[in-house]
Amino acid sequence: MDTTDYSEMLPVVNEQGEVTGKTTRKEAHGKLRPLHPVVHLHVFNSRGELYLQKRPQWKDVQPGKWDTATGGHVGYGESIENALMREVAEELGITGFAPVFLGRYTFESDVERELVHVFRTLYDGPVTPDANELDGGRFWSAEEIAEAMGKGVLTPNFESEYKRFFLCKQ
Repeated sequence: MDTTDYSEMLPVVNEQGEVTGKTTRKEAHGKLRPLHPVVHLHVFNSRGELYLQKRPQWKDVQPGKWDTATGGHVGYGESIENALMREVAEELGITGFAPVFLGRYTFESDVERELVHVFRTLYDGPVTPDANELDGGRFWSAEEIAEAMGKGVLTPNFESEYKRFFLCKQ
């Protein structure tokens, strides 16, 4: 069930992450596609497996595909760190984790332009995906991810990010 608040205010940023204005979530995914910040967290367990979420069919971007454990918009006036903690708690029920910042980059599609802030963490506790946000999730081995790459199972954003931050570093 789509519970998205399309009137939610998001910051508009430049390539350096400096806020230059604000927009609604609807406008951020509209014709003009203003650059707006998002957070991604990659959750690894001690076996080296990576947790991926299954995007619900009702999502406006990449419905039904497997994606980064947590990804979400930064609210207007919210810090990157607070947005990360909020999104992870909302989507996966995980609190008390230690995020490690990996970098940021601009992601563009026909629907949006995002300044993506990428983090990773090591976590072996319970993961409880919110059924209102996700269609579940599970830990994947590096072999399973390699097998799924390029087959339309994973989001293009995840595939690009995985290659950028993890593939050459394993």
